[in-house]
Amino acid sequence: MSIKKMSRVLAVATTALAIGAGAAYAAQPAHEAHGGPGGWHGHFMKELTQLHDQLKLNADQEKDWQAALGTMKQDHEAMRANHEQIKNQFKSAQQQPILDLNAMAAAHQQVEQKDAQLRQQTTDAWLKFYNGLNDQQKTTVSTALKQRFAKMESRHEKMRERWQHHHDQKGAASAPAATNQ
Repeated sequence: MSIKKMSRVLAVATTALAIGAGAAYAAQPAHEAHGGPGGWHGHFMKELTQLHDQLKLNADQEKDWQAALGTMKQDHEAMRANHEQIKNQFKSAQQQPILDLNAMAAAHQQVEQKDAQLRQQTTDAWLKFYNGLNDQQKTTVSTALKQRFAKMESRHEKMRERWQHHHDQKGAASAPAATNQ
């Protein structure tokens, strides 16, 4: 694997950590408000808390950890507000006899740009935290991330298998109907 490709993979993995951790952490209060903790959000928060405990952070590292969590929560809330705003704009636009698709596309693009900035802000906060860790702590984080990525890949593989099974069943069910005509 080339260095350029490897650095791209690392950037994607880092972003995945930031976004995944951010979304899961920031969504937790809303999740608790809708039926209590649990599901994958609750499980992820438990894993994140366990990782935090394993790292045995010093005062500066703890400050960076808390800053990253705070940034995640704020960015997640801002993204949620952006999407609520766009949802309301789309509802309003649907009341018009002729849709202004140009305006709808521009509004959607604007929200995507804002969200991209927020995701980058979250990524930067997590990278600042990570870069302040010693090698032993980075190894602990790396191990946890590799386990998390393996679980994600396993879930994706199961989803692909279910989709393929469903797709195969649909094809098999429609094939006899086509031959009977």
